[in-house]
Amino acid sequence: MTEIRASARAASRFERTPEAELLTDIIVETFGLNGGFLDVGDKITKDLGLSSARWQVLASADGEKRTVADIARRMGLRRQSVQRTVNSLLRNDFVLLQPNPNHRRAKLVELTEKGHSALEEIFRRQADWANSVSQGLSADDLKRARQLMATIKARLE
Repeated sequence: MTEIRASARAASRFERTPEAELLTDIIVETFGLNGGFLDVGDKITKDLGLSSARWQVLASADGEKRTVADIARRMGLRRQSVQRTVNSLLRNDFVLLQPNPNHRRAKLVELTEKGHSALEEIFRRQADWANSVSQGLSADDLKRARQLMATIKARLE
């Protein structure tokens, strides 16, 4: 995080509007927040033989069967990265690959019973964690933060 702030200071010699400066600060905080969320996710899932990355892929494959490419698009990741994660989940019996009637080679990822059970437990743990962390925060502030993040994300697209 210190390196990011140092880089941000080095970049400060470039002229930004006050709003652009604030956006840059938000970006730096978001990087730190993302790292924190991934660390918490890894702690929540570790004893289940999972990680934040594996949890995200499991959750994206839950419900409707999807191809690796579909999951990657949904998560905003590269297909190869998701493929490696799916292969790991496959080796550990969290998912299986089913024939795809729409494509001969692109199999559909489906959760196994073990995958469903793990995801159910993760969601329970995440709910406990989220309830604890959000305690004392106002719903209006959280809604405004969510809306601001959605607006910035839409502008990136």
